[in-house]
Amino acid sequence: MDPAKYYDEFSKNYDRPRHKGYHAYLDEQEFECIQDLAQGKDVLEVGCGTGLIMQRLEPIAASVTGIDISPGMLRRAKERGLNVMVADAARLPFEDNSFDLVCSFKVLAHIPMIRQAIGEMVRVARPGGMIAAEFYNASSFRFLIKQIRAGMVAEGVSERDVFIRFDTLDEFRSYFPRDTRVHRICSARHCLLSAVAMNLPVVGRIVKTVEQAAARTPAKLFGGFVTLVMQK
Repeated sequence: MDPAKYYDEFSKNYDRPRHKGYHAYLDEQEFECIQDLAQGKDVLEVGCGTGLIMQRLEPIAASVTGIDISPGMLRRAKERGLNVMVADAARLPFEDNSFDLVCSFKVLAHIPMIRQAIGEMVRVARPGGMIAAEFYNASSFRFLIKQIRAGMVAEGVSERDVFIRFDTLDEFRSYFPRDTRVHRICSARHCLLSAVAMNLPVVGRIVKTVEQAAARTPAKLFGGFVTLVMQK
């Protein structure tokens, strides 16, 4: 399926489950990974979707811009009053050195031209600026689960209908130019076998506590979602 069409279909239900439980936890972890870096800065989110992360960034950043290939996703972001546009991650419509922080969550694993996309994120970041890129980790329980079962994103549309990659930590790093350096590594979903568990009132709080603790230990290298924050 064409990626833009896939995400247009996904956009119909995307926001519905994301205000609580598992999806809220992921957004919270991603935001916390870059919160201090975004303070008073010009920020670009690549693959901003419906703007849930942008919405968290708006009150603290100097400016927040988002791009996405899906008009359906961006329609909701525009309803939120966010500054967004249709664009391809591998061909960003911005000049060199335009942003202090360039971030991307839940998106890069679906881009075949990954080196071009990372190269573009680095290009538009200012010297000394940060690039926060989230990848799907091949060394995780989530990878094993996805080999068995693909999630449904809309009626008749599953995760198997779009390109998806799981990479190793060494592969994550290899996508960046050699003159960039690792500033920090963030992660989420370490021991959680089913997202449903985090949606249960009592069990969910316990699982969230365990997950957040794991993110502060070497176990973060085995999280299903790993974000490399690189400095240009």
